[in-house]
Amino acid sequence: MQLKTKVAVKRATGGFALIDSLIRHGVKHIFGYPGGAILPLYDELYRAEESGGIKHILVRHEQGAAHAADGYARATGQVGVCFATSGPGATNLVTGIATAHMDSIPMVVVTGQVPRPAIGTDAFQETDIYGITLPIVKHSYVVRDPRDMARIVAEAFHIASTGRPGPVLIDVPKDVGLEEFDYLPVTPGSVRIPGYRPTVKGNPRQISQAIHLLTEAKRPLLYVGGGAIAAGAHEEIKELAEMFQLPVTTTLMGKGAFDENHPLSVKMLGMHGTAYANFAVTECDLLIAVGARFDDRVTGKLDEFAARAKVIHIDIDPAEVGKNRGPDVPIVGDVRQVLMDMLRRCRETGVSGTAGQTGEWLHRIDRWKQDYPLVVPHYPEILSPQEVIWELATQAPNAYYTTDVGQHQMWSAQFLNNGPRRWISSAGLGTMGFGLPAAMGAKMALPNEQVICIAGDASIQMNIQELGTLAQYGINVKIAIVNNGWQGMVRQWQQAFYGERYSSSNMTVGMPDFVMLAEAYGVKGMLVSRPDELQSAIGQMLAHDGPVLMNVKVTRDENCYPMVVPGKSNAQMVGLPERSKLESAELIYCPSCGAKNVSTNKFCPECGTKV
Repeated sequence: MQLKTKVAVKRATGGFALIDSLIRHGVKHIFGYPGGAILPLYDELYRAEESGGIKHILVRHEQGAAHAADGYARATGQVGVCFATSGPGATNLVTGIATAHMDSIPMVVVTGQVPRPAIGTDAFQETDIYGITLPIVKHSYVVRDPRDMARIVAEAFHIASTGRPGPVLIDVPKDVGLEEFDYLPVTPGSVRIPGYRPTVKGNPRQISQAIHLLTEAKRPLLYVGGGAIAAGAHEEIKELAEMFQLPVTTTLMGKGAFDENHPLSVKMLGMHGTAYANFAVTECDLLIAVGARFDDRVTGKLDEFAARAKVIHIDIDPAEVGKNRGPDVPIVGDVRQVLMDMLRRCRETGVSGTAGQTGEWLHRIDRWKQDYPLVVPHYPEILSPQEVIWELATQAPNAYYTTDVGQHQMWSAQFLNNGPRRWISSAGLGTMGFGLPAAMGAKMALPNEQVICIAGDASIQMNIQELGTLAQYGINVKIAIVNNGWQGMVRQWQQAFYGERYSSSNMTVGMPDFVMLAEAYGVKGMLVSRPDELQSAIGQMLAHDGPVLMNVKVTRDENCYPMVVPGKSNAQMVGLPERSKLESAELIYCPSCGAKNVSTNKFCPECGTKV
């Protein structure tokens, strides 16, 4: 006879049930800002902090809380947690929730709400945050009964972290947080949600078809997105690339999934990707998309993206497979699990790349790397933005890097060679103000790691108040502002496409003295304005025991190149190095011999192949 185990039941509030459930799910840090409707939860949080079970980080703006939880999740792969009160507190989270949703980041977002009887009466600080966030969350809850709290928290963590990750909202009315009931905990991982069954294992027949295409391809390209990071598939990607000698390109979200120092790496592709990655995707005959979604900033003109290639698309979200580009072999499943099965099948059957199968292709890519390298400009009296990022990469190659959004983000993507999860940047939504609070979250998660935020002078001001949070908790984040006095990417587009009419993009008037501002918050401030100061200044910044904000003055008119002009194919880049002596808009390579500057619908002048 099996004896039933007795489970201890205690009298507790809804607020206690929430905090206790978070602790049971391994939550160590919560980023948040209190207010009237969420005070019952903060009262229970106060007791939990006193006992050492959890730590709350008081941000200076709720958007900072969402981005910090996001950065925490990206750096660790664990679920990030943030709190805000009802009304404006909840709506201030919206940009951060949307950022996490676009980039598939696991978060649990807890908001306070007016008491249940007041819902729908336009009570003080009432907003329907459940309705407002429906398009930008993976799932949502309004807790109507405190007895459901433990189950809801367990479900929220399960949903946020499984399948395609994403943010989950839990809205807690004030009286639910105060109401006492007989509390029964729910064991993490024990919940089963009807109808929610993410596909993990790939279809064996489709995996066999993918392997067959790999054995036939002469010009394959592995195209890796953020899904590979989420799945922790970097080792499997490396093994597959080396087994078949596949060149590897990554999206902005996929940076770090493959070692960018590896000879098979062609780095990032897309609008500001490397020339050799964009040429490779244009000329490949097989594109293996791994956890990528064929985003418009990657594909350029969609009908000319990998137009000569067959496509294998591996993704855990069936809605992404075929959404923008129809694959020849669709495989729905967890990226790491699918690659593990594919590699095991290859080993069991003795299948691998044959000697010389991709040799000519890799040789051609090496020529492109030599002809169209990323260039770091050097000027006698003023720093270039690329120099700043290059020097950071040289002195702190293994740091966790966060960025804001704009030119500095793209230069950082070009010149930083990041390991897994060490690249933290808002890709899908492109959220200015993301970098500083995200760095804060990453550093709280990983206190023994270097964490550096690369920001622009415009974007840093979006959430610069979080310097106060750094100072309060001594969060040892280093911030490098690449200061050109503009909204840099806006200025570049205005120059290129709007007749040099620089409407509302000049940030010099009203710009604060960043050094004085940092020191007013209790953070060390530094100013760098000359090339001969940079190396020493970065060394001092990294050596300082505490947060630092370094304002680096750079040339004002530097543009971020190469650039794929909207509406053009990836092979039609502007701003390639002058050494090419070719008009990039006309540049097409012969798929047979690699000859340059071959016009479409004609025969290659060197080998006669029709292109």
